[in-house]
Amino acid sequence: MFQRINYSNRKLLLFILIVSILGTLIGIASNRKVSAITDDVYEDLRVFTDVFTHLQKDYVEETEDRTLIYGAIRGMLNTLDPHSSFMPPEVYREMQMETKGKFEGLGIVIEKKNGLLMVVSPIEDTPAFKAGIQSGDNIIKIDGEPTKNISLNEAAMKMRGPRGTDVTITIMRKGFAKPKDITIVRDIIPLRSVRYEVLEKEIGYVRISQFNERTASDFEKALQKLNVLGKAPLKGLIVDLRNNPGGLLDQAVKVADKFIASGIIVSIEGRSKEQKMKFTAHKSGTLENHPLVVLVNGGSASGSEILAGALQDHGRALILGTQTFGKGSVQTIFPLKDGSGLKLTTARYYTPSGRSIQAMGITPSIIVPYSETAEPELKAQPRPPTEKDLERHLEGMEEGMEEREPKEGKKEVLDSQLERALQILRSWEIFQRHSLKK
Repeated sequence: MFQRINYSNRKLLLFILIVSILGTLIGIASNRKVSAITDDVYEDLRVFTDVFTHLQKDYVEETEDRTLIYGAIRGMLNTLDPHSSFMPPEVYREMQMETKGKFEGLGIVIEKKNGLLMVVSPIEDTPAFKAGIQSGDNIIKIDGEPTKNISLNEAAMKMRGPRGTDVTITIMRKGFAKPKDITIVRDIIPLRSVRYEVLEKEIGYVRISQFNERTASDFEKALQKLNVLGKAPLKGLIVDLRNNPGGLLDQAVKVADKFIASGIIVSIEGRSKEQKMKFTAHKSGTLENHPLVVLVNGGSASGSEILAGALQDHGRALILGTQTFGKGSVQTIFPLKDGSGLKLTTARYYTPSGRSIQAMGITPSIIVPYSETAEPELKAQPRPPTEKDLERHLEGMEEGMEEREPKEGKKEVLDSQLERALQILRSWEIFQRHSLKK
């Protein structure tokens, strides 16, 4: 049995604890220039301890300290941009599994818009993708529970679960007269990020669905296979980034480095010295200068925009499709002592020419809308949401690779964007004369 501490002493201990935590955070900052805690901050912390004590002492039901503290942390982060969040231990573990390329669930990338869950994009070949979930769908209920005020982490946990179990999500989409319930059976989400095939004898196609730990190495293997299987030197390459929500920054940079021989790929600017850096290209390993078309759309975000922006600024690729999502911020994961994690927006990234993508996105060199005859995942649909549609967004400032056997002759092309890319690459001499820089 432990001895009960009286509330006045408990209040003092809590205040000391909070100040100690702040002191520790300042210590972690080490060489950073951190301003001293002001008297006003101390007074605000006293208000926090007063509220905490009243909740423990006077609330109608008994409360758990951890629940209150976690709630307070979430409250702080809810005043920031929609990409900053607190991850309890179980959520943090799930996040680590995702970046390694495998987890169980539905396969949806979500964000918040006006308090509602919004689908950025379904992950290719996942249960959500096969169920017809589209970019821009609002998820208003999960198993009958409204999603209006739940966090992204809570929503993700509700939709994840063991393979073979089901979950019903209620979606609202432009053109729907009323919300629609869709029951989806969870499965393993392997996150195969790279797929490839030869569309025509001399034109290669690589689809990158997201950037995980194996993307860059799988991308390189795909290019090697295309050169071998094409039966003739490639005259051109299509890299498809449509509905690619991003992922690991270093993987996007490594893919860009395959096409750019020198110069900046992306620069990052944050408040601290550690968050100011530039990623540059290396001549070693740069691929032959084949004509290159990159496909993007409103579901292309973050790492996809870094890659597309770098290739566009260096005049290395023709960007084709529709305006991208516009997520130009960098999130850093801080592990915490209790096994939880803090995902915090720490910087903005900029393209080689200095463009900020935040809330603006990448404008394609050639704008080609979705076609009504496109493949299911790329069919015409309402304008997909963008970063600037998200609540509290930052303001803008100016497990493997699936191999597909190559096919002789022309691949049946069903969407206008891919068809347009093929037309360009068939006329590669014209492509070489085309001005790729704005």
